[in-house]
Amino acid sequence: MTSHSKPPVLVTGGAGYIGSHAVLALKDAGWPVAVIDNLSTGFRFAVPDGVAFYEGDIADSDLLALIFAEQGMGSGHGAIMHFAGSIIVPESVADPLKYYHNNTAKSRALIAAAVAAGVPHFIFSSTAAVYGIPDVAAVNEDTLQRPINPYGWSKLMTERMLADVAAAHPLNFGVLRYFNVAGADPLARSGQSTAGATHLIKVGVEAALGLRESVSVFGTDYATPDGTGVRDYIHVSDLAAAHVLTLEALIADPVRSLTMNCGYGRGFSVNEVLDAVDRVTNRKLVRRIEGRRAGDPDSLISDPSRLRQALGWEPNHADLDTIIAHALTWERKLADLRAPA
Repeated sequence: MTSHSKPPVLVTGGAGYIGSHAVLALKDAGWPVAVIDNLSTGFRFAVPDGVAFYEGDIADSDLLALIFAEQGMGSGHGAIMHFAGSIIVPESVADPLKYYHNNTAKSRALIAAAVAAGVPHFIFSSTAAVYGIPDVAAVNEDTLQRPINPYGWSKLMTERMLADVAAAHPLNFGVLRYFNVAGADPLARSGQSTAGATHLIKVGVEAALGLRESVSVFGTDYATPDGTGVRDYIHVSDLAAAHVLTLEALIADPVRSLTMNCGYGRGFSVNEVLDAVDRVTNRKLVRRIEGRRAGDPDSLISDPSRLRQALGWEPNHADLDTIIAHALTWERKLADLRAPA
């Protein structure tokens, strides 16, 4: 697909962690791209120069209509990549209505605006949390979806909405269910910038740089080789590349929709990740053993076969030390960005 034939893409939440990496991947590949973000958790600096930026809410139908008109989207042309939403599982348990509002109701408004304008392709940022605590070692897309928290339900409801809307209207969709996203752009153009983030690799790197006194290990009695929880980590740039491939697939076959797991198909325990941070940084992290968090499965590993087969996706950064090194480089840059001039 030449850059002249590539339709415009609106990235919601494009000033956030994963959204900003998708913007970079699209821009690098020559797609016309625009961003909408309310900057509640995103950062204006994460949107690269030359990308149209709209500060506002994805549920603002008047603003969306304006963006579609200005970007040449609609009437069977253009695509939306939808990253905007709330993502903190314990917060979703404490404040479920926030999650059903931000993640489900606002997604409904965004989908409605897309249908009204005739935007034909929609890619949705979903989560492995739709599987809850699975009975299988490696989760595929047909594994029973039974979320155990409002965050997972808020995402699964949006998946359902997309399937129903696609059956009724000329729209196809890609649902990408993320496992544990980590790392940063290899060129250090973007990374995980949220203060107080809960991602293990982010926390570990902050501790290695002296920004935290210790790293909490929540539970050491899981049914895993070393007793700590096992997760499937995927480099954010490999994930962003999967979004671009999904977009190409949706455009190539407008009647096909895709739901795919995004991970590497192998897991690392909390202790293995922290050992790798020690190794990459040549430091020894202080680990604080704490009780289990409610709803944490022993192990959650993807079966990414469908992603590989449907898109020909192959990761470029499937190495834990590389993921940590990129996160570390970004964390150092972030300290410079935040330092007073």
